[in-house]
Amino acid sequence: MATVAVEVVYRGIYQRTLARNIVRSIVFAARKEGKIGTAFGRYGDSPERNGIPAKQFAIVADTPEELEENLAVYEAQEVDVTINVDDTMCKGIESWAWYGLEPINKLTKPGGTLIVTSRQPAEDLIQDIHQRSEPFNLSIIPSTASFSGLWVYKDDHTDMRILGALCKVCPDLVSLDSMMAALKDQGTSDVKLSSAQKAYDRTTQRPVEPGEGSTEVPFSFDLPGWKSMEEGLVIRGIEQGGGFRGGQEGYQPARNAVFKKWSTRSMRPVVNFETCIKCTLCWLQCPDTCFDVTPDGLFDANMESCCGCGVCESVCPVPNCITMVNEAEFNDNNSEWEAWQKDANSYKQWMTALVEKQQAAGERSHGFHHVGGYAEEIANSRDS
Repeated sequence: MATVAVEVVYRGIYQRTLARNIVRSIVFAARKEGKIGTAFGRYGDSPERNGIPAKQFAIVADTPEELEENLAVYEAQEVDVTINVDDTMCKGIESWAWYGLEPINKLTKPGGTLIVTSRQPAEDLIQDIHQRSEPFNLSIIPSTASFSGLWVYKDDHTDMRILGALCKVCPDLVSLDSMMAALKDQGTSDVKLSSAQKAYDRTTQRPVEPGEGSTEVPFSFDLPGWKSMEEGLVIRGIEQGGGFRGGQEGYQPARNAVFKKWSTRSMRPVVNFETCIKCTLCWLQCPDTCFDVTPDGLFDANMESCCGCGVCESVCPVPNCITMVNEAEFNDNNSEWEAWQKDANSYKQWMTALVEKQQAAGERSHGFHHVGGYAEEIANSRDS
């Protein structure tokens, strides 16, 4: 067996335990077959705290020498399987600012597999995933994103379903029998084991051919070389900003053009401009200063800067004036205010349909905000 590598892409602290459980179980299962492996994380500390995409890796080899050879680099340069535990990251990820925006399938080998937990059909997900010049496979595990929080692990069988599917799409890694034996050794219940078995039985792959997917060119930049770096530590101040869209009226702050924080977002605000009372609270309280003041005194969220935290919705005093909507519903970062200015009636119809769909789907959040929140969700969960 050649060395097999797996990466798990997850949202910071909200899914860290989930990702760690997956890669650890892969290594334990590999040892059942006499192989050697290791699991490790990348992009820790501050980036993980805010839902910024981070990664865990599992590398499995036949011999210690093969494993050592593959660990001589900071991270795997390519992987056999990419596991994405939140489908909104199919649009691209930026783990740290020096990487730029990376396609979710950047490290996936030609012919490898991208596993995604999602309720979207393959055709919708492929619209978000950046095109590749080589074919790869897409495997979907029907599920909502498994968010918990810093102090709570959401034990909803997502890890079991992913591990079962992984054995199906990458049989060279470990067999299902070895995985089940390793999970039993960890005290996994029969109910959870049955989730792994069902995922294995039901998992299918959809080939994604060259030319399929998003044609958007991922944002990138050139790092300064050692000859061009300045002496000492230089932190450039951000300019004050100016008029809205370069005009004389309104206000638009200057922003970091390098760090695309929107990759942290799993939801985005949708604004009802007709009911806005111009109280300024969303503009003042946004932690990323992502609101622009329009010439008519309204507030337009800049979707390149919005991280989807939901503070604007929380502080808005007008019911349903700002509604957080699942990021999967959008295919661009265009201005909502400009769309409203162009055709207010069409915008209202679009906005109303999105908000009603979101309300029907139920609340989606990054975690639990009160004692007993996890138990309440499990009681109402469609996946329980």
